[in-house]
Amino acid sequence: MGVKRFNKIVCVDHTKLEEWAIKELQEYSEAEVEVYRESPDSENELIDRIGDAEAIIVSWRTQIPKNVIEKCSHLKYIGMACSLYDDESANVAVDFAREKGITVKGIFDYGDPGVIEFIISELIRLLHGFGEYQWQKMPVELTSKKIGIIGLGTTGQLLARALLPLGADVYYFSRTRKKDWEAKGLQYLSLNNLLKTSEIISLHLPKNTKLLEVEEFETFGLGKILINTSLGLPFEEKAFVNWINAEGNFGIFDGDGSASLSDATKEKNRVISYKKSAGWSAETEQRLSKKVLENLKSYFN
Repeated sequence: MGVKRFNKIVCVDHTKLEEWAIKELQEYSEAEVEVYRESPDSENELIDRIGDAEAIIVSWRTQIPKNVIEKCSHLKYIGMACSLYDDESANVAVDFAREKGITVKGIFDYGDPGVIEFIISELIRLLHGFGEYQWQKMPVELTSKKIGIIGLGTTGQLLARALLPLGADVYYFSRTRKKDWEAKGLQYLSLNNLLKTSEIISLHLPKNTKLLEVEEFETFGLGKILINTSLGLPFEEKAFVNWINAEGNFGIFDGDGSASLSDATKEKNRVISYKKSAGWSAETEQRLSKKVLENLKSYFN
């Protein structure tokens, strides 16, 4: 028996799949794999790109709403070259696609190590004054610093794993308790208590999650550090601006964490932000390509 194939596979935008992965995709497509390097300008252009294809690969940049799924009636498989946490935060109408009998697969744990390196390196720069700012009058170490992790998914867990050997006191708040991590030295606190206790917080939440508003920032208080590498803003920007305007507070953002911030906020004193995503590296691209391929292959198993 030969390899089972789709009639055609289309990479509808810049999925960042490596060339070797696209070559391997060809083994699962009767027609030549179509690869687009730019996002479509309109829904109609997206529908034209998909055409009669049975399988598509899409990055987080392109929305695949109900309307597109309905019009592309040959679709059997949607491979997301990005994370899939839930329908609410996804760029694909996941539940609707599945109702139509279409398999939707996302990928996980492909860019996290770079995010952890970013957080640790930026914290050390700020604590020791190696960059533009220094947190306190004297340089300080991570030793015994009270650090709160909000969201203990893969990235939050990797951050905890990196911080514990450095002697930090690590707390976490999550929708579910993680007893195995508590056994490793993490302490669970309610959100309110975590904000009161922590000197530094790091946010690791799904897109479209809003957790911190005026009251939470008031509870967090002064002389503190907030780190955001989540996709989008897990807080009210106006509340953050009021907080950052207070002397002694600092915000650290990579490109994903700062993408939804206004330019005026990014330019404020003590806001350290970058255009570059901390989660993107050569290794990330390799992991992404491998996981997207594994998902597609699993469709036929």
